[in-house]
Amino acid sequence: MDAVVTWVAGWFWATDHEVSRFVLQRGVALVYAIAFVAVLQQFRPLLGERGLLPVPRYLERMGPAVGPTLFRWRYSDRLLAAVAWAGLAVALALVVGLPQTGPPWLPMLAFAALYLLYLSVVNVGQVFYGFGWESLLLEAGFLAAFLGSDGVGVPTLVLLAFCWLLLRVELGAGLIKMRGDPCWRDLTCLCYHHETQPMPGPFSAFFHALPRPLHKVEVAANHVVQLVVPFLLFAPQPVASVAAGLVVVTQLWLVASGNFAWLNWLTMLLAFAAVSDDVLRAVLPGLPVSPPSASGPGWFAVVVGAVTLLVLALSYRPARNLVSRRQKMNAAFNRWHLVGAYGAFGSITRRRDEVVVEGSAADDPGDESAWREYVFKGKPGPVDRRPRQWAPYHLRLDWGMWFLALGSVAQHVWFERFLLRLLEADPAVLRLLHHDPFDGERPRWVRARVFRYRYATRAERRRDGVWWVRDDRGLLVDPEMLDRVARAR
Repeated sequence: MDAVVTWVAGWFWATDHEVSRFVLQRGVALVYAIAFVAVLQQFRPLLGERGLLPVPRYLERMGPAVGPTLFRWRYSDRLLAAVAWAGLAVALALVVGLPQTGPPWLPMLAFAALYLLYLSVVNVGQVFYGFGWESLLLEAGFLAAFLGSDGVGVPTLVLLAFCWLLLRVELGAGLIKMRGDPCWRDLTCLCYHHETQPMPGPFSAFFHALPRPLHKVEVAANHVVQLVVPFLLFAPQPVASVAAGLVVVTQLWLVASGNFAWLNWLTMLLAFAAVSDDVLRAVLPGLPVSPPSASGPGWFAVVVGAVTLLVLALSYRPARNLVSRRQKMNAAFNRWHLVGAYGAFGSITRRRDEVVVEGSAADDPGDESAWREYVFKGKPGPVDRRPRQWAPYHLRLDWGMWFLALGSVAQHVWFERFLLRLLEADPAVLRLLHHDPFDGERPRWVRARVFRYRYATRAERRRDGVWWVRDDRGLLVDPEMLDRVARAR
């Protein structure tokens, strides 16, 4: 009996995952810091008191259904700023490792604060926060709270919970592809995806220009990593570390080929839960690794056990979702955004349409020479502008414009208000853009046009100095209609 107890105690505290804890705690905290910076810079014009989708109206309409949030009884832009600054301060403290030097309850409280503060934002964020990586960040922060501090052992059960989270991310994405668009099954999806993805990066055009056979190799490799490799995260070492390495390599490929906010970066961090210190030492002999702690206080072990039981209880629905023919993508099964379903790009668009917003100061909207284009920070606009790298930062307005171009009805409410704010030359909204052609002055007219975009060929880039070629597909919002709406308001 004593031997069994000794074995269980020895297994409970992992002695070869100090690097895992270091990377997970500091990395997840850094992503939270980036998320709270985005809140400070973007939330007020998008969702504030005078935002495109004002939170006070949303709270009044939804009532208790809005979910857990500090803003349930009162929202103000000042309170939002206080929440964001507090979250940023706690996140940076965790990045430098201050709470980790204390007892295990200290980083637990710090991550609990991050989780609850950001949950408050997400639950009132509406379509601008309706992304799967919001729930992924919340769930990762929740689990990171129970990794302990530097003076105690690393709980094996928490590492396994991180691996279970990563399996749901990768396997969910792989299965939604195989059940979705047939181009994933015939290995041709990446012949289109690099060009039509939500926000291309600086190298996306070069990835798109790769030979068609290589695109098929990309897709096949993606299927292996998403459908097979996740199960190996639970295998003995060094197999688990190799599986984690394959996930990291795949995610780095996605980082180089596009802009997906913090999805890829956070996925790489999760993979470190399966990486052994011994394997890292073998690969990087000079890597400094702190000596492991072999145990922790009894109360902390009890808390970890309780959290593990909670994760197991909440895992039924996402596990069932993985084997369902009607698999849900990026679904939260509870208002706390814990143990959800993940996945992306079950279908791929074959052509890229972009909504281009223009303004004119002329008296006559028929004067085509007077129209000037508003330039967004990340989404394609002027054809001579090379896409930039923005991830892991999340440009929420630009992502909304991509969904708008796909015909998403949910985006139309805020887009009409966005155009009206441009007519008002609202400074907060204009700061969300890269370039205001009227330098803060009010235009007389605003309109929205749809263009079909494609990457310029190498010859076209050399000859014309352009990254894109676009064709006019017509008006989405004409200036007269918008002028009538503005007058009615």
